[in-house]
Order: sequence, then structure tokens, then C-alpha cells
Amino acid sequence: MAYNASDQFFEQSTDTNGNFGNSVANQNNSFFLPKVYSKQVLNFFRKSSVAEAVTNTDYAGEITAFGDSVRIIKEPEITVYTYERGADVTQTKLTDAEITLVVDTANAFKFIVDDIEINMSHVNWRDTATSAAAYALRDAFDEGVIATMFSGVAASSPNHILGSDSATDLAAGTFDGTGNLDIGFGSSEHDPIDVLSHMARLLDEQNVPEEGRWFLANPEFYEVLVQSSSKLLSVDYNAGQGSIRNGLVSSGKLRGFNMYKTNNIASTTNAAGKCIGGHISSTATAQTITSTEVLRDPDSFGDIVRGLHVYGSKVLRDGALVSAFYGID
Repeated sequence: MAYNASDQFFEQSTDTNGNFGNSVANQNNSFFLPKVYSKQVLNFFRKSSVAEAVTNTDYAGEITAFGDSVRIIKEPEITVYTYERGADVTQTKLTDAEITLVVDTANAFKFIVDDIEINMSHVNWRDTATSAAAYALRDAFDEGVIATMFSGVAASSPNHILGSDSATDLAAGTFDGTGNLDIGFGSSEHDPIDVLSHMARLLDEQNVPEEGRWFLANPEFYEVLVQSSSKLLSVDYNAGQGSIRNGLVSSGKLRGFNMYKTNNIASTTNAAGKCIGGHISSTATAQTITSTEVLRDPDSFGDIVRGLHVYGSKVLRDGALVSAFYGID
């Protein structure tokens, strides 16, 4: 099959080192250009990642490799005093307390693209392989970051963990103690809207800004949330006009939260599940694809494409997170 400059499946290669395949008119196989491919994977990744949407990603540009660390300076606390004429003003000595975000997790992908598939298939293999790699990385990244957030929720002063991973149910209207929040609409159950309201109140008490709040739960929780018995009206839920980008369920808010759906929350032992809400400033993440390589497969007529994705995550404000264990009868 002759190379056609207008063919959407190929890109002209600028590589002259002979590192890649030679499936197109003595050109190195330009189907996968490492730098271009890395950018495309990250673009797909960011469009689909829930964790990217609910965390502070300002530090992503400061990392280049596994083991890198980012020093994050905490915002100083300022004390306000009542001033009386002629009196000395009490000074507040600012401290530069810092938190270190370490890039300590690495995930890799590797696959082979056969020359025949590239030359004969009507499918755009670059887009297919790009999205597949991105979604696989997305799942691993989201699982890791969400787990970090759950483990970082404040457990005392204040206690922001509602219920516990228990098979028993807490009484309706009770949010603290041993037992799960049995969600539903019976007299002995916790209305899921009330759970969101209580989460919002706890964040309010910690002066967490309303703008930038989010809520994560799995599809099972959302199934209960939108049942016909729910207090939730269609007009409250963006008139049914939702969005699936980054797992966002609705472009509107519910009890001040942007609502996200994900399958990447870890399973519970006894409760039916768990959910979490918070503010975008609660957790910082930094991630990048450090390298992408295209190698000629010595055992077949095809190219090996492999890449390394590294990331780190850190809870910065544990009081800006609230989690809950729930049950479903």
C-alpha cells in the first residue's frame, strides 16, 4: 500500500535514526510518533479522568520523572484583633509551613500494532490505541487518587467520616456512630439528599468555599438518588440534561456540589458502598507521561508501543473532605 500524504492513518516521520518500523515506503513507521502520541494520550486522559476534575492540578507542570517532589507552601493564618486608638497593633508572625507532594506511583502500558492492521484496516488505529491507553491509565490514576482522598478525610476535630463500614444500620437522621447510613426513602432510612445536605453543612462549618465543591459516588448510589420516591425533581437535576465528561452527571449543582459518577471507588467490606464529597483545594495531584517509545517488534511485522505514566497525590486540607458509608436494603 503506497503512502498517501492525505491518508488519515499516517503522519510523516521526521525521525532519521532508524529506530522505528519501516512499513511505509522506507519511512520509519510514523503511525506512532512518541511526542505526538504522548500528548494525545494525555488529552484523552484529562477529558475522562474524574480525579483530574476534582483535585488541584496546578503543580502538574513541575514534575518530569518518577521520584520528583513538589514543595507546596501552606497559606498562612492571619489573626484579626480589635484595634483601639493609640494602642499598639499586635503582629502576626507568618510561618512558611510546607507540604511535600511526591511523585511515587508509576503505571506502564505496552501493546503491538501489526503492519497489516495499519495498512488494511478502515479503523483509525492511532485514535483507537490512544483512547484505550488513556482510559486504562485513567482508571489506575482515579483509583489511586480517590483512595488517597478517602484515607485522608479528617477523623477527629472535626470528624468528617459519616457512619462506618458495618452491616448494621444507623437510625434515620443519625450520621455518627458504628453502622452505615441506610439510604432510601422509608421512615427508618437516610434520604440521599439529606446525606448531601449534612455533608454540605460539615464543609460550611469548616469555612470551605461553596464554589469548587464536588461529590463522588458509584452508579448504585445514583440509582437510589433518582428514584421516583426521591425529593429530587427533574428541574433540580438540570432538567435531565446531563453530561458524561469527566463523569460529571449534571452541569447543574445539587446541595452546592458538582455531581460526579465513577466506578473507581474501592469496595467496602460490610457496607453497600461509600461516597465522598469535598472541595477542589483539598487534594493536589501531579501526573505526566514521562516517556513513550516505539520499537520494532523483532518477532513479528509490527511496532511495539510502550509508555510510562507517573503521578503523585496528597491531601492538603483534610477538613475539606467528607466521606460516608452507606447501605442499601
